[in-house]
Amino acid sequence: MVKKRAVRVPATNITRNIGRILLREGFIEDVREHREGRKYLLIITLRYRGRKGNTYITTSERTSKPGRRIYSNYQEVPKVLGGMGVVIVSTSQGIMTDREARRKGIGGEIFRYVW
Repeated sequence: MVKKRAVRVPATNITRNIGRILLREGFIEDVREHREGRKYLLIITLRYRGRKGNTYITTSERTSKPGRRIYSNYQEVPKVLGGMGVVIVSTSQGIMTDREARRKGIGGEIFRYVW
């Protein structure tokens, strides 16, 4: 498998917010917005560790899907790897991590697990 330095994804409000969360949590190095013609793209610079060059993101798993939405209140938002990973939650106040949702006392759609 080729280790890429950066990936390009379509720039939407959801991908921008997820990119900001991953940057803030230390999973990626940088998020930039780039325009190609009429399309806007996010260029996400991945973060690698050590000489072996393993990425900080080992798994990113989408949990809630169009055919099967998963919702949770703030008390039952799951923890990933005992708090080492991040659960991205879509709430009425925007997309945030599981820790932020618990602190604010709001639940929502369990969007993605990242570790």
